[in-house]
Amino acid sequence: MDPLLVPANTGESSAPLEALKMQALSEICQLIGDAVHLDTALARILQILHDILRMDRATLVLLDQHKQRLEIRASYGLTFEEEQRGIYGLTEGICGQIFQSGSPCIVPDINSEPLFLNRTGARTTIDKEQLSFIGVPVLLAQKAVGVLTVDRLFGPEVSFKEDVSFLSVLATLIGQFLALHQAIDHKEKMLVEENRSLKAELHGRFNRHYIIGQSRSMQEVFTTIEKVAPSRATALLLGESGTGKELVARAIHEASPRREKNFVKINCAALPENLLESELFGHEKGAFTGATASRAGRFELADGGTIFLDEIGELPLLLQAKLLRILQEQQFERLGGTRTLKVDVRIIAATNINLGDAVASGTFRNDLYYRLNVLPFHLPPLRERKSDIPILLNHFLCASNERNDKNVELSQEVLDFLMHYNWPGNVRELQNLIERLVILTDKSILFASDLPKEMTDPSTTKTPANGSFRKSYSDHERNSGTTGHLPAPSQDAAARGPHSLEELERAEIEAALTRNGWVQARAARELGLTLRQIGYRIKKFNLRRPDFSLTSWSER
Repeated sequence: MDPLLVPANTGESSAPLEALKMQALSEICQLIGDAVHLDTALARILQILHDILRMDRATLVLLDQHKQRLEIRASYGLTFEEEQRGIYGLTEGICGQIFQSGSPCIVPDINSEPLFLNRTGARTTIDKEQLSFIGVPVLLAQKAVGVLTVDRLFGPEVSFKEDVSFLSVLATLIGQFLALHQAIDHKEKMLVEENRSLKAELHGRFNRHYIIGQSRSMQEVFTTIEKVAPSRATALLLGESGTGKELVARAIHEASPRREKNFVKINCAALPENLLESELFGHEKGAFTGATASRAGRFELADGGTIFLDEIGELPLLLQAKLLRILQEQQFERLGGTRTLKVDVRIIAATNINLGDAVASGTFRNDLYYRLNVLPFHLPPLRERKSDIPILLNHFLCASNERNDKNVELSQEVLDFLMHYNWPGNVRELQNLIERLVILTDKSILFASDLPKEMTDPSTTKTPANGSFRKSYSDHERNSGTTGHLPAPSQDAAARGPHSLEELERAEIEAALTRNGWVQARAARELGLTLRQIGYRIKKFNLRRPDFSLTSWSER
């Protein structure tokens, strides 16, 4: 007996049936937001058909990931074992016929249809003389990707045409669910790959921990990061605003065993107390006005990873007690909740105030201070690492030029001034200054007159000790063919007095070569120069390896 593709009965549906169909479709449409959880959404669709239309049994078979066979993806009325048996070849049985033809199919009596395989074995216990079976294709981009089947949906008093019509609409909706899920899945894979690519770029961007700095004080910071990172202990970053505490916190996370988990940051001074508690610990539905749904806090998001609490000194006393409990027990409750949550989070805190003074004044808990102060280390202000200023300037200038499609250079007088400037805002101030200068200027070379007046005011800044400026840095670099790169003079050299930038440059080149056994490639890599650039400077300063001539060691 051939399955029917078009039913003979064309009776009209009743008004109550139409209402039930609209109700079912309405509830199914509301599940569209759950397409990211595809299996749950599909199972819920079939549950709705049962609850509203009294459907006894249904299956949704879809192509497997290798596109070699059809497998049951969702069902209603089938046990787990019956689902596992529901596997069909692409041309096998009724499902295979519907899949290949792309057309609906009706089996008025499954007992009389040899193509009905009953592979699940779910219909052997049905006590009915005649059982009808209906299937429609699920299409995606006009191509069949699966089959939706039901046992007689509306009953014998309603035409098969109503079954097919309704199921075809439903199959179209399921196709949209599949399309949306595929788009979400594709986007998620792209984001994962992009994240992996960005991490790889960050790892290779700088010599150590994505942080620019060759001074002795920064080398000590790098060493501390490497010692602190493998542990689970809390770290407390101390230093002025703009010294790079967030960069160091991220470097600790990336160098730790938690690097594959989340790094979550929050500024404790940026939010009012009531919102800060919700951000940190999350809240339950109805916990406060506007809390229309439960929400996970930052500590839950950081589970298994690291949370960075910036401006920890501004944390209110009530929240300090909750933070202390997390440090001690790794447990907390959401705002408005009673369920205790447990997390595995490493805490890195940062502050630019003296927490000891805050404890003495009663604005910071003494016990919390000692729990945070397990691994403290101080980030040096920029005025104490002036040998890093040239390479920082070069980095920020190149980045700003690229962002703004410009080719701005700094004159020697600007470089000299910035080397002697006090930098109250530290690296952040330097970065913002360069961005501002590049955006606002119409020149190709910047001079001291282009600097903000608040920086050049003698009452607030320290002018260069030699009182004069030399020819522009850009001319110097253009003549040498090395525009855009400047080595970082050592802190020791900078501390000896107001030498010229050329003297500082010579000292740092020689020091780098000594540190690297006079291997030019290594020294160049450390200084951020090319082999050609370091070779030029070696000849320029007539540098020689002890006991060897310039020619003999440069050829090694």
